[in-house]
Amino acid sequence: MDFIQKGFVGKNKSWMYVLTMVLVFIAIQLASIPLMIVAFFEVGGDLKKFQKGAESSFMDIGMNSSLFLFLMIFTFIIALLALFLCVRFIHKKKFISIITSRKKVDWSRVFYAFSLWGIISVISVFIGMYLSPEDYVWNFKPAPFFTLLFVSFVFLPFQTSSEELIFRGYLMQGFGTLVKNRWFPLISTSVIFGLLHGMNPEVEKLGYTLMVFYIGTGLFYGITTLMDEGTELALGLHASNNIIAAFLVTTDWMVFRTDALYIDTSEPVVGAEMFIGVFVLYPILLLIFSRKYGWTNWKSKLFGKVEIPVIDEE
Repeated sequence: MDFIQKGFVGKNKSWMYVLTMVLVFIAIQLASIPLMIVAFFEVGGDLKKFQKGAESSFMDIGMNSSLFLFLMIFTFIIALLALFLCVRFIHKKKFISIITSRKKVDWSRVFYAFSLWGIISVISVFIGMYLSPEDYVWNFKPAPFFTLLFVSFVFLPFQTSSEELIFRGYLMQGFGTLVKNRWFPLISTSVIFGLLHGMNPEVEKLGYTLMVFYIGTGLFYGITTLMDEGTELALGLHASNNIIAAFLVTTDWMVFRTDALYIDTSEPVVGAEMFIGVFVLYPILLLIFSRKYGWTNWKSKLFGKVEIPVIDEE
């Protein structure tokens, strides 16, 4: 049974998917209450300052960046818990079924993808520093940095895993069982993933051309999931991307505004590097993964029909 077919395991009524997503959304809203409470006390109960923080970023009102990052991640931890409970008790299936088609999670794949993208990201940053050293300011402050490092490596994977298991896991399988093909789940989850990231502050700063990157990244993660029959590679890639974005370089206009090692002071523009990532680096990585893991039948796995499998009692 392949990864999409795992969606047929358990109970799969359409209303169950709708209910699950509603419950996950409610869980996120409830989990944001601690962030709101901390922010409210941060401004001494000043409603105008609180509203200003809610409209932009609570870091604008003086909240510690690592505390803000943790409280933001907390909402994703609760979302992941809500998803787990819905999969187990509404769909009556094992949670691993939305992670991988394998009998257990292949952590070697997670760590391989994490390391590979980490190396590429670090090299890209240092190339940028070499080409424009005047744009980067050394920002190392021991206590804030090591706090950030702890939060990034221990808690950020919950945020990225939550997104991957909702989009590349749960919804990918859900759409696949509904329409009985593979291209629609791939495209739809990538577009939804990109559109939701349209609320990030960098999109307001750079414009909607940046959606090419977000939707392209969603498509890249989706292809790796379908071709590799599991989310392990996507989990590693996404975690690596966000962790390095959090602790290596920060700006005052991106979603990750942290006590990173460097501050990028350059004026933000939509440059060639964004398109190079989507149209050059991502295809190269797909080629590397395909050689390493022996991917075949690309047309069938990405565009073929989804057959209803014969399911044994679990």
